[in-house]
Amino acid sequence: MWACPAPGLSGAFEKEDDVLSFTADAAQAAEQGAPVMAPGTTSANSEAQLARILKSLDDDKAEDIVQVDLRGKSAMGDYMVICSGRSSRQVTAIAEKLADALKQEYGILSKIEGKEAGDWVLIDTGDVIVHVFRPEVRDFYQLEKMWVPGGATAPAPATES
Repeated sequence: MWACPAPGLSGAFEKEDDVLSFTADAAQAAEQGAPVMAPGTTSANSEAQLARILKSLDDDKAEDIVQVDLRGKSAMGDYMVICSGRSSRQVTAIAEKLADALKQEYGILSKIEGKEAGDWVLIDTGDVIVHVFRPEVRDFYQLEKMWVPGGATAPAPATES
């Protein structure tokens, strides 16, 4: 495990070697907290998951929501969603409510990282990866610039004249 170098960020992140491979069996994956479907449920396609995620983020007042289409760019998922919460408490609440909604509606048991600190929470549903940041942490990492063509970011807030 290694500590994150960002100012104001605490907690540890998994090394790449700790991430599940496609050959891991389902029981081992579930024990390690990988996103899996609850027994007796049907799979939701990535577009349905994305729509539900965007609705949940909007309902919980997430700010500057950016959606990145990863299909054909990465094998880690079909979509990535990046958004901000105003405080650590809101970031944590957004992540918890989103994971709860996906579990209730689709039976998806999401893997969540970073919830304890509330600076940057990652929710991995398997098909959609959601990053919820505090604004200053999001500004530090500028994740959108890595994935959005031309380095574009979320629309800037309107300024007062």
